[in-house]
Amino acid sequence: MTIEGKTYDGVVKEKEEAQQQYNQAVSRGQSAGQIKSVGRTLEDFKTSVTVAAFSKVTFELTYEELLKRRLGKYELLINAQPMQPVADFKMDVHIQEKPGISFLEVKGDLSTGDLANAIKTTRADKDAWVTLYPTRDQQTKCKSCGENGLNGDLLITYDVERRNPKGEVMKNFERLEFFCSLRCQMATIPKNVVFIIDRSGSMHGRKIEQTRLALLRILSDLDEDDHFGLITFDSEVNLWKRELLKATEANLKNAKSFVNEITDRGATDINAAVLAGVDMINRHPREGTASILILLTDGDPTSGETNIEKIMANVKKAIGTKFPLYCLGFGYDVNFDFLTKMSLENGGVARRIYEDSDADLQLCSKMRVILKGQETEDEKKEALKLSLKYQFVTPLTSMVVTKPQEGDVEVADKPKEGEAQPRPPATGFIQQHRHSPGLPGAPAAHPGLRGSRYGGAHLGRRGGRYRLHSYPAAFPFPVAEEFHDLSYSNLLISRVFDQKPTLPEMVRVPVTMSAPTVRSNCFLLPVVGQSKPLCFDVPVPHKLRLLQDSASEFSMNGESMTGQNGFHQITFHYKTNHHLTINTTSVRYHDGQNQVEFLWGQELTQHNTEGVSLILRSTEIDVTMENIHVVILLHKEKRDMFLWPAVQQQPKDVSLTGILGKTDASYEEIQGSQTPTLKINDQEVSASWEDVTDYRLSSKPVIKCWLVSFYAAMQRDISDFTVTKL
Repeated sequence: MTIEGKTYDGVVKEKEEAQQQYNQAVSRGQSAGQIKSVGRTLEDFKTSVTVAAFSKVTFELTYEELLKRRLGKYELLINAQPMQPVADFKMDVHIQEKPGISFLEVKGDLSTGDLANAIKTTRADKDAWVTLYPTRDQQTKCKSCGENGLNGDLLITYDVERRNPKGEVMKNFERLEFFCSLRCQMATIPKNVVFIIDRSGSMHGRKIEQTRLALLRILSDLDEDDHFGLITFDSEVNLWKRELLKATEANLKNAKSFVNEITDRGATDINAAVLAGVDMINRHPREGTASILILLTDGDPTSGETNIEKIMANVKKAIGTKFPLYCLGFGYDVNFDFLTKMSLENGGVARRIYEDSDADLQLCSKMRVILKGQETEDEKKEALKLSLKYQFVTPLTSMVVTKPQEGDVEVADKPKEGEAQPRPPATGFIQQHRHSPGLPGAPAAHPGLRGSRYGGAHLGRRGGRYRLHSYPAAFPFPVAEEFHDLSYSNLLISRVFDQKPTLPEMVRVPVTMSAPTVRSNCFLLPVVGQSKPLCFDVPVPHKLRLLQDSASEFSMNGESMTGQNGFHQITFHYKTNHHLTINTTSVRYHDGQNQVEFLWGQELTQHNTEGVSLILRSTEIDVTMENIHVVILLHKEKRDMFLWPAVQQQPKDVSLTGILGKTDASYEEIQGSQTPTLKINDQEVSASWEDVTDYRLSSKPVIKCWLVSFYAAMQRDISDFTVTKL
């Protein structure tokens, strides 16, 4: 991170420690950056950056990635989704390979339309360069681009010269790296693959859905020289086709149609099913091919032979080391030990497919060692130790970069997820100046203090007693107070924190002042020509119209609950056939023909159809319909989970309605009134200067705003925004 010509390096720390350092920098209003590992694959990372007000910061991220060679080529995928035109967007790729580069190709959404003219490629013997320098106008003109700028990827594929078929040893920076030049045997050697598919009753629900996804993914990876067969089983064993079929486009299409129709029923006869798969491969020998058995099950035999030891013995005898058996175990209750042992005994491996993520994504991830009890804690400690020693970003560590603090600065820590968020009481000093006794009435506050950085105070007499009333001041934390009983008469009192005013006969009396409660469930309105935002509460419970554009048949509705923040469900409707339902558990999308479902917390997932783009991250989902861009965030406070919408982009030529559709709010502050008063649309309304939680950001910062009534902010009654159904 470079600020004013000075560079600060990121460091890898324990995850909680790194998060605390990042939060502290953000709460100070300083620039900061953080890199986290997300998901289970150890290959997905999330970058969070914060830029201080009125500052220019350069973030530079350097990382290493292993490029996987698939079907005879390496693939480098670069995503670019700034979601707004960028004044100076540059992408530079330099490829350097000692053996030499045999071919180079550039594909992807960012290589289409007018954007293709911004791409330049240059090749030499051992080097290649790809650059993308689009103008602001070009950034809106590609296959998946729009008014919101780039939204796609660039796919660079290449391969190296293979002059030495036995491989190559290269010395590089005093490290020896062996580059195997075998041409990915499983990608080039024809295969005979038989899939053994469990459709028993225990596979009901999420398991059978994931089984279909896994099968569709593997079928898509078959080459045309491969042959395959499908066997389904419950208490009975059924062959889709008695012969192995060549993996032609037509055969794969028919197979995928069959897979999509598989439903759960009956008991589980694993023994008979695997033996049938062995028999199918043995009946179709092909010279120069590799045979593979793949079993997809929850691994719990309940029919036929149910003794696990006997099943493993039968399978091992039937296979006889001729080909491997791979097992995919579905669900948390899978008998994974059984599948692991049976796979290892037959030259294969087992993979667990978790229910809370897409099976096709998990198939691309690496194996997990299964540990129990104290072993888990010991391995965690060792993994953390190695991560810190070698500066790796892992699920146990994060990288954080902040500008070092000069001197000790006290910063209120951001509360952890699930904890209450009270602010600590602010302690200061009240300086008292005694006046001559017997003066009638109460003196006014010191003129140099009221409205200054010190705040101010004045005395008022009520019921025969003098009471102190303090004015809010521009301190780092709120110090506004209620009335306080005093044992003195005729006192002038001012509050000072960092220096003493020149007043005689000062007496320092320590006092503790409680900070006001931070309000939640407030909606913020951007205001034209004002730096102080407006905010308003929404009465609950209600089904509310949040955003609507009748012309494009777009609407977003939300349902709130009594006693809870935010919304427990938000729905999108676009045209007549696109429907998106988001709750605190899952995300469901239906395009009129097909329905897909995602779960919160799963790995980064994208889904694109005509005019609709969904990008699901761990706790937020980007929704783009036509040229309306909204982010829905999932928040957790204490035990409550709730949703919060944040509108990222609205089309300039469209007038949106709904609670979130108002973008032209304006007001004037009325000076001299006894209570804070604003003038909105020629009407004077009461307001209060409040601390509110901004749930539009995942960090949930606390900011200040003018809180007014719902009617004052929207100029309409809440009933005008209610809907009968979501």
